[in-house]
Amino acid sequence: MKLARTAVCSIVVAVSVAAPALAALGGDGTSVQADLARMKGALRITSTAGFTVHEITTSYGTVVREYLTPADKVFAVSWHGPVIPDLRQMLGGYYGQYEQAASAPHPGGHRHLAIERPGLVVQSSGRMRAFYGRAWAPDLLPQSFSVSDIN
Repeated sequence: MKLARTAVCSIVVAVSVAAPALAALGGDGTSVQADLARMKGALRITSTAGFTVHEITTSYGTVVREYLTPADKVFAVSWHGPVIPDLRQMLGGYYGQYEQAASAPHPGGHRHLAIERPGLVVQSSGRMRAFYGRAWAPDLLPQSFSVSDIN
């Protein structure tokens, strides 16, 4: 039993070390291409005053948007489609906060999740084949940016 647990832990560590860097919340935009390859999708980039949106449409129909500051920092992500993307990938270093908050009892059951922490906000909802959500790091938001622009 102990040997099996050690083997599983070793595999998990090896896989996580071998995983490509991803453009996760709080990360930089240099790895958007890695996200694109991993999600097997198509990329569209839109620039506006104050931020850039990298939109990946996956092969299975989910649309993921990564919002980047002019300094190339991912400050928000959003998704909608038939499948929820890998939130560990999308939230990066913020995933631990998300996981801790999501495991606590919350109103809305399993269909709706709203997390508001000082450094992280996550809103996720939906039903089978129709999921949507968004997450952002309040301290990374550009000055003139409104969270209503995260869609």
